[in-house]
Amino acid sequence: MRAGGTTAAHAARRTGPPADAEHVDVAVVGAGLAGVGLGARLRRAGRTGFALLERADDVGGTWRDNVYPGVACDIPSALYSYSFRPQPAWSRVFAPGAEIHEYVRDVARSEGLAPHLRLGTELTGARWSEDEAAWRLTTSRGPLTARVLVTAVGRLSEPRVPEIPGLGTFPGRVFHSARWDRDLPDGLRVGVVGTGASGVQLVPELARRAASVVVLQRTPPWVLPRGDRAYAPGEERPDRAALAEEADRLFEARMAGSAEEAALRERAEAHLRAQVPDPALRAQLTPDYAVGCKRALFSDDWYPALQQPHVTLEPSAPVAVEGSTLVAASGARYEVDVLVLATGFETTRPPFAHLVAGRGGRTLAEHWADGMTSHASTVVHGFPNLFVLDGPNAGLGHHSALEVIEAQIGYVLGGLDHLDATGVPLEVSAAAEAAYTREVDERAAGTVWLRGGCRSWYVDERSGRLTLLWPGRAAEYRERFGVFDPAPFAPEDVTAAGQPGTRPFW
Repeated sequence: MRAGGTTAAHAARRTGPPADAEHVDVAVVGAGLAGVGLGARLRRAGRTGFALLERADDVGGTWRDNVYPGVACDIPSALYSYSFRPQPAWSRVFAPGAEIHEYVRDVARSEGLAPHLRLGTELTGARWSEDEAAWRLTTSRGPLTARVLVTAVGRLSEPRVPEIPGLGTFPGRVFHSARWDRDLPDGLRVGVVGTGASGVQLVPELARRAASVVVLQRTPPWVLPRGDRAYAPGEERPDRAALAEEADRLFEARMAGSAEEAALRERAEAHLRAQVPDPALRAQLTPDYAVGCKRALFSDDWYPALQQPHVTLEPSAPVAVEGSTLVAASGARYEVDVLVLATGFETTRPPFAHLVAGRGGRTLAEHWADGMTSHASTVVHGFPNLFVLDGPNAGLGHHSALEVIEAQIGYVLGGLDHLDATGVPLEVSAAAEAAYTREVDERAAGTVWLRGGCRSWYVDERSGRLTLLWPGRAAEYRERFGVFDPAPFAPEDVTAAGQPGTRPFW
């Protein structure tokens, strides 16, 4: 049943919530930056009937899970806090991960979220009940029902483990970078698989602690200068709003063939030339795709680390593990004591999508079989009273993820107000979702994410669509989708000729 509809919805209003399970108004799954931010805004809006479900034993999401040496923000710290609760005391230009985690914990405490937090509670299933106009949830702590379901699980929560023959028989320690072994001693021979964001941060730190490090690189990353430093005592931090405007201008460099893209490439090439004098090594570290096609990385110590005598760059992927020997595609073999998988996360096909079943029992995974789609990057046709934070096309390839997350939070709050006023379940129309998807596809076509000549986790591997990023400026997204608009939730119109029509989403 769609908004504008009817008997079952009004019957649900008369009968009230189901009596066989605890009921909350809003169930939020995930207590990372998105979930905690929404919880804080719900409290500030006077909404207390919500629960924050978190499978781990603490809040923080990515910044709780990733504790590897060198983990830090890869955008300026000033952009990495909520606008409604800025952090004026970051210690560095790029805040260390532990500091960001403590910031999220502090927000949860100071915003009074403790009564709403359900730590150690994993969502195992969610199904829309037509008769009750509510979501029925199963969790590791028992059943729950909610009028509204919000997923805030993020895109960096499920580690991706590569299929390497023999990996399961490796006799030493093996773990993903997001599941760091805190008891790892110094002085070992370490193999690192992957040269993405985690690898670039991790390897320089490992080089300081390990007897030897071999880095297996399938594809070299573009690395830009970082310029990180500690803030001096009493030093004024950058203005968040001004920094946000400056960051948004970087979107032009993500347009394929633009002058800004060429300038960014020259900057990256100059950084590589300045730090790697050996032409043979420099050739191995030079990507064959556009800057920004993959996630842009920033480091001043990645290239120097690779040139230390006990660090080896292997410019090919691992193809087998034979005992304690790593076998590379080049045929090279390396004896290691520890194997670190800096291999990224399940992004375009989020595992939680298999758990959420909407109208008629159809799951989000089925709805997204050809890649994630939505309207406003937040709502999905066929899934009433569901909001997805940090999901389809909700990331930014040039800016802070919080820019979109905060806009989505505003959208959710407006949707809840509308739901209160009408009592009718909110379901975005199929036409609105299709129109938004077309717009995203058309705008993405001219970007380096699709024309840059690389494979990246921004792009759905089956359909070839850009499904992780919003292909535009953050300011535009906030202006268009930071406030709830009920028009896309109206049912299909009927034209004067008696044929089905649709209302546009704009």
